[in-house]
Amino acid sequence: MYHHIKQLMYTVNVGTPDPRFGNMLLEQFGGANGELAAAMQYTIQGINCENAGIKDLLMDIGTEELSHLEVVGTLARAHLKPMKNRAESVDSDPLIVIAGGGGVCLHNSAGNPWTADYLKITGEVEVDLRSNIAAEARAKIVYERLLGYTDDAGTLDALNFLMSREITHMKSFQKALDSIGRDIFSIGEVPPMKEVVNVYFNDSTGRGEAGSDERGPWNEGADWDFVDAPGFPSVTPLAHDGEAGGAAAHSRAGRTGHGVIPKPHQPGR
Repeated sequence: MYHHIKQLMYTVNVGTPDPRFGNMLLEQFGGANGELAAAMQYTIQGINCENAGIKDLLMDIGTEELSHLEVVGTLARAHLKPMKNRAESVDSDPLIVIAGGGGVCLHNSAGNPWTADYLKITGEVEVDLRSNIAAEARAKIVYERLLGYTDDAGTLDALNFLMSREITHMKSFQKALDSIGRDIFSIGEVPPMKEVVNVYFNDSTGRGEAGSDERGPWNEGADWDFVDAPGFPSVTPLAHDGEAGGAAAHSRAGRTGHGVIPKPHQPGR
């Protein structure tokens, strides 16, 4: 069950309201990387989770995110409240003034309504935890950017708290993922095709104003079979019927630098 205590998780003190900044804060209230999305994502994942320890973690953090929603909503409300009684505010943001009465609504900074499409829920704990780590990283960056658009001391203080908790949650989710004990690239139960899983296709080739071909641990070393320009495979010309080689002469080289996608296995053949 949920129980509300009439006290914010972190104190909000706004010295000088800034309606423009209040509108920006709505990104973390009803936006894709906001607190409501996080609360719903982790809570629903927790309901589905069969691992007792990770289920407890998801419910703990999901519940904390609701507290964060209250903090960022209170913060945004403090900045938006002056718009309620300013006639000129109607032109700048009629949605907040007329529909919201100078308060918060479940939409992002552009006025787009919150949607459950923001949520990433698969029912596979190792996949969901990775989604959560990425979600916390995105939220951290949004808060970091918001810090650059206000100089109100109380607002900065609250934002720094919210931003810091994103790192806390990233750490918990990463530790939970590590505790599962599976290889980092082990996802689900069906293994990948051995003949393609370690092949790197250099599909963006050449050198120009858009960049150049680069090598690094992401595409070279013992873990990789590097295939250069797979869109231009080495092809032996197809011989006419009756000529040496026939149709069998048509081949695609599988050598590094000249390979193409191997023919996939076809069940029952």
